[in-house]
Amino acid sequence: MSKEFNSAIKERRSIYAISKESPITDDSIQKIIEHAVKHTPSAFNSQSARVVVLLGENHNKLWDITKETLRKIVPAESFSSTEDKINSFRNGYGTVLFFEDQSVIEGLQKQFELYKDNFPIWSLQSSGMLQLVIWTSLENEGLGASLQHYNPLIDDEVKKQWNIPEEWKLIGQMPFGKPTAPAGEKQFNPIENRVKLFK
Repeated sequence: MSKEFNSAIKERRSIYAISKESPITDDSIQKIIEHAVKHTPSAFNSQSARVVVLLGENHNKLWDITKETLRKIVPAESFSSTEDKINSFRNGYGTVLFFEDQSVIEGLQKQFELYKDNFPIWSLQSSGMLQLVIWTSLENEGLGASLQHYNPLIDDEVKKQWNIPEEWKLIGQMPFGKPTAPAGEKQFNPIENRVKLFK
């Protein structure tokens, strides 16, 4: 089991070349994400994570919104490379949107005032764990993914388009699909500079 887990963690990479195909069904994708949301830990068992999965035309719409939002702020002479990047995400099969419910966090801040400054930090840590679990789980099923952050630029349009509650804060976007090219070579800093063991 540990070997399978370690392999899955190692093989999870940022995959940018993806297609509008999936080796698994939409029901399987939903079950993977629901399992991750249910079992990923959160501070004080707050369960503040919220996830929206966009497939088909809803997925396309997200990246159309992103493209048009960026068109308004990126200089025209530089927009071509931006458009290519957004189109590469649109070429995918779907997108996972990660949110954190701020009403849950604010409730905990009122209930445990001693820790109030930490709850937003712990919320982000929980979201990061969930992102890794979903990312690795998708990779394990033959789907490539990457993590993007076009928030807060697209927040208002996303909430309007999909009727997202106002208290849900967008944290990241994960486009995914069947990989059409492998990830590039990854460089690692010396591990002895990053881990210390005392016994």
